[in-house]
Amino acid sequence: MDVLSDAIAVMRTGRPHSARTEKHAPWGLRFHSEGRSGFHALLEGSAWLVPADESAPPVRLAPGDLVFIAHRGGHALVGEPGTPVEDVSLLPDGTWPRAPEPDPGDGRPPSAVMICGAYLLDEGRSHPLLSELPDVVHLPASDAGNGGLRAVLDLLGDELARPRPGSDTIVTSLLDTLLLLILRTWWLRVRGDEGEPTGWAAALADPAVAAALRAIHSDPAHPWTVEELGALSHLSRAPFARRFTASVGRPPLAYLTWWRMTSAAGWLREPDGAPLRSVAERAGYATEFAFAKAFKREFGLAPGRYRKLRAAG
Repeated sequence: MDVLSDAIAVMRTGRPHSARTEKHAPWGLRFHSEGRSGFHALLEGSAWLVPADESAPPVRLAPGDLVFIAHRGGHALVGEPGTPVEDVSLLPDGTWPRAPEPDPGDGRPPSAVMICGAYLLDEGRSHPLLSELPDVVHLPASDAGNGGLRAVLDLLGDELARPRPGSDTIVTSLLDTLLLLILRTWWLRVRGDEGEPTGWAAALADPAVAAALRAIHSDPAHPWTVEELGALSHLSRAPFARRFTASVGRPPLAYLTWWRMTSAAGWLREPDGAPLRSVAERAGYATEFAFAKAFKREFGLAPGRYRKLRAAG
């Protein structure tokens, strides 16, 4: 199984949304922290991203550049630094407001054409792979290896500019693809930087640890032992456990339990979800009672109560 894809799958709690926007100078937008991660991609023109942290420098965006706001941080997007900004808030359903564009008056082309998007991710169960992201991930179009991002952005921009039958599903699929490409591009960049990678970049680059992670993600219900996981990479118990813990941040069986509970929470959030007995079996528990006890220890709620609260919220 793909650890990165799994990490996104268990964190996704709603449908992503996006909008294509044309702006005429002077313009400035302020985005507040609203419980969503998001991105801005510049298709044409120029723009600056201004982080909420005043100590962080503004980021200049060129055509094809993308910035991902990983941790729901407030920020501004402006045509030029110092431009006054207007507040932008998502609608209650998570979609972008469709405010009318001001008439430039003289037929000038827009100074910026952008795609902005938002993802609802459950950071309460954030996978460490995502927790390690910086607040702002800047992926310039000039970087080698960003061709896939540009291709998806071109398709997304076309669907948003000219909606046709099937566009709703296509846009959602493209947004999911874009998020995975953003994270993969960042991870490959971190792994390829000079010096030894650290954290989850090191974990996924280490064949022994990566093999164990793939096994856990592939079959979380299996009664894995440290010896069995280590044997996948021809390591004895103690060296494997030290290596896994150092890069992942949890001992192997602790990570297994955490992943089982995190996966179970995602399954419980699914509409028309499976019976609790089936969720317990998928999570590696022989009885509902044993599963409920482990789940309540992790979340402070019984699985049935968790499901009802998430469905209501």
